[in-house]
Amino acid sequence: MGNFFLGNILYILPALLIALTIHEYSHGRVAYYLGDNTAKAHGRLTLNPLDHLDPIGLLMLAMAGFGWAKPVPVNPVNFRRDISMRQGMLFVSLAGPVSNLIMAFIFLVVSDIYVRITEPMFAGHSVQITLAQTHEVLQWIVTLNIFLAVFNLIPVPPLDGSRILRSLLPRKFEGYFDYLDQYGFIILIFLIISGAIGTVLGPVSNAILTVLYTPFQLF
Repeated sequence: MGNFFLGNILYILPALLIALTIHEYSHGRVAYYLGDNTAKAHGRLTLNPLDHLDPIGLLMLAMAGFGWAKPVPVNPVNFRRDISMRQGMLFVSLAGPVSNLIMAFIFLVVSDIYVRITEPMFAGHSVQITLAQTHEVLQWIVTLNIFLAVFNLIPVPPLDGSRILRSLLPRKFEGYFDYLDQYGFIILIFLIISGAIGTVLGPVSNAILTVLYTPFQLF
């Protein structure tokens, strides 16, 4: 997977930067809406991808095909008083994956319109190569946004799925999650390197992609 990433880096990198940036920005934006300005104070309430990059996450991406951005800092103590900290963290955690799915659909629409306009207009023209490359980037934006959404829903710290599950389960499970937080990163690295995550994420991501593509195949 790492070799595949390096071989397609010109297509994947811009798509990945968009997906990761939107994901982390959405966490910070929802937290800010709920009353916590920690992300803004740390300069993370921005769409500048450089502010969200994580060196280890990028290294893992190059080596194993899986990676992550630098988590946006959130302090639930600052949430508005009309919402509990658990509810707030649930919304903040969901914001990342949901934003990726929304972006996937938006760029799927853009990609479809792009093809419908450019194919008949530039048929047989030398510019078709450039147009095809642009379409490839659009497709990667769709694919990686779906992939990132599914990946982050895995219930292993520090991924969003762990915080979502923690917010939904009774408080008696808090100790379990506190313990898991200590080893979550190690578990995650093992799952990535072993290929276990890819075994699950591939089929799930493809299923979501198929569902999103279905309306466009009807026209």
